[in-house]
Amino acid sequence: MGKLAGKVALVSGSGRGIGQAVALKLASEGASVVINDLDAGPAQETVAQIEAAGGKAVACLGSVTAPDFPDRFVKTAIDSFGGLDIIVNNAGYTWDNVVQKMTDEQWHAMLDVHLTAPFRILRAASGFIRNATKAEAEAGTPTYRKVVNISSVAGVGGNAGQANYAAAKAGIIGLTRALAKEWGRYKVNVNCVAYGLINTRLTRSAADASSEVDIEGRKIKTGVNPDLLKAMESMIPLGRGGTPEEAAGAVAMFCYPESNYVSGELLVCGGGFRI
Repeated sequence: MGKLAGKVALVSGSGRGIGQAVALKLASEGASVVINDLDAGPAQETVAQIEAAGGKAVACLGSVTAPDFPDRFVKTAIDSFGGLDIIVNNAGYTWDNVVQKMTDEQWHAMLDVHLTAPFRILRAASGFIRNATKAEAEAGTPTYRKVVNISSVAGVGGNAGQANYAAAKAGIIGLTRALAKEWGRYKVNVNCVAYGLINTRLTRSAADASSEVDIEGRKIKTGVNPDLLKAMESMIPLGRGGTPEEAAGAVAMFCYPESNYVSGELLVCGGGFRI
């Protein structure tokens, strides 16, 4: 029996990278997890890993920015597992440029995926949460639920070439703190994790020939200049980038019962790095 036995979790962008690590971590603690990815292959791979370990998971494919996605995501949790206890808004990517060269499309793409999509998912979940809280209060079985939004050190201190991403990641911190005040009466803890350098496909060396991803038909260059990557690592007190599993640990802490009196907080998971 894990700390999250009987809980149901939504994890957006959980077919790969940090999201996958979060889903695996929550499942290892007993949660049933709804896996989301743009592509069927990665999502089903994560589901298969969870099921092979004895856990429960289903996939909900699609872009988190699609207007119909939030309702589908929430409905999948309720229809598949009978409830909803944890929401992790993780899905996202970067699309960098200096401000004078940044297009409206680049600007809005980052706000859509990192801020508008989490807002819509939380709004879609609000009806179930309100009704469940009322029923639990009447039955004398109060239950704490958890929301963990994902930000970045770029949203805390800014980052050159990422005005769009930094603005969106700063916005999710504000959304977190506002919702912590709105949803406290429903016994929902709403917190935020801001990542520093975590080693994923989006932060690998740009010298890698495969440092490009396809996001809904957009070819987005990823990766970090090798020299810059070394410089970034040298600025981290722990001397290295974090692993997806370490990143997942920061999220899991906010999902455990031990966090029932922690809400509206920002945790920087960056190996001691501060901007």
